[in-house]
Amino acid sequence: MTIKNTAALKAKSPYSAVITREQFLFYETRTTAKLVTEGLSREEVVNRIVTDNLFQYPTEKSVRRMALTCLRRLDTLEDYSLVEAIASCPQDTAKQICLYAMMKQYRLIWDFMITVIGEKYRLLDTSFGKIDVNGFFLDLQEQDDWVASWSDSTIEKLKQVIVKLLVDNEYLDSTKSKKLNPVLICPILERSIRESRNTQALIAFNCFG
Repeated sequence: MTIKNTAALKAKSPYSAVITREQFLFYETRTTAKLVTEGLSREEVVNRIVTDNLFQYPTEKSVRRMALTCLRRLDTLEDYSLVEAIASCPQDTAKQICLYAMMKQYRLIWDFMITVIGEKYRLLDTSFGKIDVNGFFLDLQEQDDWVASWSDSTIEKLKQVIVKLLVDNEYLDSTKSKKLNPVLICPILERSIRESRNTQALIAFNCFG
């Protein structure tokens, strides 16, 4: 595939494989949110993270890049009260909001959480396994030429990131778990989603009606 064709496919697609690098980043996003709620500007937030190496990354370039990623992720929430909650609420609440931010930032995560996880909750189906993740990617590859162009190693890494995301948010007990846990949406997130009329997202958090 030529570079020109690859660029054209990428430009047409809503999907990205960048989560192989930009993963859940809970610690990093929470750290960034705390600086934002202290009233620092975006530049000041990035400079503080880089200067003090708050993410404990090996290079300044990687710290800066991920700080900017975290700021963009917070931006997707479009609700300062959720940024404050990430900064100060108990970890389970903050993690759930970070998951929602990730859904809004990456169409891949949005679609997986709605069409796979949300549908399982809707159907009262608590089973979960490789077949669910594999099926999601097979469908996506059939629908989207850019996704179809991704290497097998990229697809495998994305599957690992998604399963780990479910474990981090207690949808699964472990990466080998075969059963989805019931989840309960935190009130501040439910309120924000309803106020923003983004209610399609509620299904991903086992919230109906």
